[in-house]
Amino acid sequence: MTNSIHEMIRASFRCEDMVKCVLGLKSLDIDAYKALIMHGPLTAEKLGEILNRERSTAYRSLQNLISCGIVYRETKSIDGGGYYYEYVAIEPQEMKQMVKKNVDEWYSRMNDLIEKMDDKVNALAARMDDDRVEHEKQE
Repeated sequence: MTNSIHEMIRASFRCEDMVKCVLGLKSLDIDAYKALIMHGPLTAEKLGEILNRERSTAYRSLQNLISCGIVYRETKSIDGGGYYYEYVAIEPQEMKQMVKKNVDEWYSRMNDLIEKMDDKVNALAARMDDDRVEHEKQE
């Protein structure tokens, strides 16, 4: 995994890498999302079995996916009383739109910061000129 945008631009990366970066996910989270897409709604226990991981590990991935909005939890009733949770992935096209929206928002914010750089650069240049003039006076 690359550590900077500069490295990412020059590296060979896949869609999964971009999704992980944009949504702040790990490889296991992506695998969990794929399993939910392939198998439909699952409990944390069943997801753990599919991923060959402990239920608690699958649960942590599900919490990551819920927090970024690409999975939600449904409560299912048990006939004899009680309930359990099933986790459902949003459709890939919805996830794609979410990623695109995040990238567009990030781009807009970065562009705004770049535009503000003119003010910062001009202020720095002015301060450097003032320091140079002050230094020349002292000599």
